[in-house]
Amino acid sequence: MHKTDEFSSVFAFRRVVRGRYFALHYCPNEAGKPRLGLVVAKKLAKRAVQRNLVKRIGRDVFRHACASLPAYDLVLRLSAKVADVTKLTMREDMHSLFERLPRQAGDTRG
Repeated sequence: MHKTDEFSSVFAFRRVVRGRYFALHYCPNEAGKPRLGLVVAKKLAKRAVQRNLVKRIGRDVFRHACASLPAYDLVLRLSAKVADVTKLTMREDMHSLFERLPRQAGDTRG
């Protein structure tokens, strides 16, 4: 996802799964396949290197989990500082969020 209104519609749907470092916002989409958007605030990851690393890991975890995900628009948002967090810990947190998503696009109990 790239457009502001796509992100806004996901946030407006108000469904979220929270992990230790990330929040995964979701809403059903019409595309028939999952789509991902990433939000990494400068407040939580000061350096551009950190922000880019978080996004790169997020895209990679999504790419591997994509086949098992329902048709959702997803926004993975960083919700805690990641200054001294390992890459493995970030991957595990993201992976657990994708696993905790409701399996049916119509099932929004979260």
